[in-house]
Amino acid sequence: MAHVLIVEARFYSHLNDMLLDGVRSALEAEGHSHETVTVPGALEVPAAIALADQSGRYDAYVALGVVIRGETWHFEVVSNESARGIMALTLDGLAIGNGILTVENEQQALARADKTRKDKGGEAAKAALAMLALKEQFGIG
Repeated sequence: MAHVLIVEARFYSHLNDMLLDGVRSALEAEGHSHETVTVPGALEVPAAIALADQSGRYDAYVALGVVIRGETWHFEVVSNESARGIMALTLDGLAIGNGILTVENEQQALARADKTRKDKGGEAAKAALAMLALKEQFGIG
């Protein structure tokens, strides 16, 4: 079974709790173990994954967080750069499920984070496991 690191940008605690519930449920349902680390914001998620990967302790990663559009251009920077950083790591061969929500408002975030609705946390966990299975299929890692 895989050992998965969940890296969460814990800016909106109540939303992250919902995302984490979905991730943990999906991983545990398949018998996988996991750990969770917290970083200040979504921009720090890719760096934390890159650092953790150097340890060799994890088979896959789940990136979590919520970015809600505000009044400034900061939303675009955070959304785009966190996604770019995660994509760069996946192209380097890491199995990552991206569960960082980028939404217009809290209602959209609630719908996506809730395990009984869109369950984007659970979907991110499943994506990480699917990419790990693909790596194994290709004999990598």
